[in-house]
Amino acid sequence: MDKFKEIRPIVLGLIKNDNKLLVSKGYDEFKNQEFYRCLGGGIEFLETSEDALKREFKEEINIGIEIGKFLGISENIFNYMGKDAHELILFYEAYINDKDYKEKYNLIDDNSESEAIWVDIDKFKSEELILYPKEIFKYL
Repeated sequence: MDKFKEIRPIVLGLIKNDNKLLVSKGYDEFKNQEFYRCLGGGIEFLETSEDALKREFKEEINIGIEIGKFLGISENIFNYMGKDAHELILFYEAYINDKDYKEKYNLIDDNSESEAIWVDIDKFKSEELILYPKEIFKYL
């Protein structure tokens, strides 16, 4: 699937610890903009959204998660790296077992490495930091 030519179904897990949210940092070179996003990714054909979320966490930060309640669905039309994109996003509460809790995680996504970190939700609400997609604020 070409994520810049088709509507892409994805799933994101909202994992909170106190007032912090587990997110990955991204950078759009075209906009010269740093942003954050919850972990998750594409839903594959014949895969449930819950199974996709579990798989994405295993692939990206190598941990298992527990899925909580379904929070909602959102349509996201945006521009990334100068290209238009269109997603349907399913949001779930998710939980990390205490034994797997870390201050930060090495994250592997699309053959690139970065980190997943805990960021205070108030930094996103005050717009000190950018959190995408904007519709996520309905669920925080």
